[in-house]
Amino acid sequence: MTGATGAALAVTGATGAATTGAPSAAATPSDATSPGRRRPHRRRAFRGMWLATVANRDWPSRAGLTAEVQRAELLAHLDAAVARRLNTVVLQVRPTADALWPSPYEPWAQCLTGTQGRDPGWDPLGTAVDEAHARGLELHAWFNPYRVANHTDPARLVAGHPARLHPEWVLPYGGKLYYNPGLPEVRSFVQDAMLDAVRRYDVDAVHWDDYFYPYPVAGQVFADDEAYARYGGDFPDKASWRRNNTDLLVSEMSRRIKETKRHVAFGVSPFGVWRNAATDPEGSDTRAGVQTYDDLYADTRKWVREGWLDHVVPQLYWNIGLPAADYAELLPWWDAVVRGTGVGLYIGEALYKAGDPAQPAAWQDPGELSRHLALAATYPGVGGHCFFAAKEVTTDRIGAMAAVVADHYPTRVRPPKT
Repeated sequence: MTGATGAALAVTGATGAATTGAPSAAATPSDATSPGRRRPHRRRAFRGMWLATVANRDWPSRAGLTAEVQRAELLAHLDAAVARRLNTVVLQVRPTADALWPSPYEPWAQCLTGTQGRDPGWDPLGTAVDEAHARGLELHAWFNPYRVANHTDPARLVAGHPARLHPEWVLPYGGKLYYNPGLPEVRSFVQDAMLDAVRRYDVDAVHWDDYFYPYPVAGQVFADDEAYARYGGDFPDKASWRRNNTDLLVSEMSRRIKETKRHVAFGVSPFGVWRNAATDPEGSDTRAGVQTYDDLYADTRKWVREGWLDHVVPQLYWNIGLPAADYAELLPWWDAVVRGTGVGLYIGEALYKAGDPAQPAAWQDPGELSRHLALAATYPGVGGHCFFAAKEVTTDRIGAMAAVVADHYPTRVRPPKT
């Protein structure tokens, strides 16, 4: 997730006023489902939380805990989701080209034991699926397609890691290692690795976050010239070729998921700004320093329009009224994107910002997130929300999550049908 990195920082850097064709947050309603008027209470809605494992962000609380303690912590997170009247847990099961299940493709995840490749003595993903379902929760398996390591030294990867066996697949950038999205063999491999979990477990959905091509790092170059020379001849420029590579990853994975298990949903949680209106008149009235189309080479709007996704969870990690990226501007933009497509729209919410002293004044107000949900309830395309992340769902620093539950979640409801 962008979490405390990309989305928190990427609203600066672009300047200039812009206009957009998206409806205003203050549009006058013509009926009960028009923007501006709260919908009747839904019998089904997405109420999710992300459970991040990379760098032990949410779980396990630290690497090297016994299997019994890891399992107990996991169950506590599931119980917290139930207590908050949520219905979906999005568990990160492939944080850095390693796995939270006994994968034949990649090593055991370092976040479990502290040593990549070491068997933790239990099956976290299998346990999570069974225990989530026993509690009436959906379990969405969250994968990161291309991130290999949060460092640039392949020698630190376990012997036999695919990135060591195929060094030609890997590029360093911004202090991290990535698989090269421009190589067809890489796209095929990462799909195979992720689909192994779909085949073996009764997961309800495959979930990707916002990391495709890496977020830009000033002064650094993602060195894919060789792959572009080999495969990019039919494209007018490298940017178009890169976007096509990401399109292929998404469209191929969409097809393969349905071929494997037709009932398993496919969702992506992109950075919340597709393009600024100053760049493209069809973009949002924002001035974000990152645009997924231009900087991450991810045409997220196209994926919705093509029907490659079952649902989209844009990370609208900004407060209402923020000039560079106003939640109240982005919400109707995304509502318009999904209109008529059949793709579900669930809004990613920055619970982690609530009460963080480093955040603007709006995030010191426990009611900020509750106002997000109240505004979203006036847009017919919005089918729910997902909160980043599990640790804050439990600790709830200033009571923002409690306010959401009190104001909007009077009872538990079932998640939307795929």
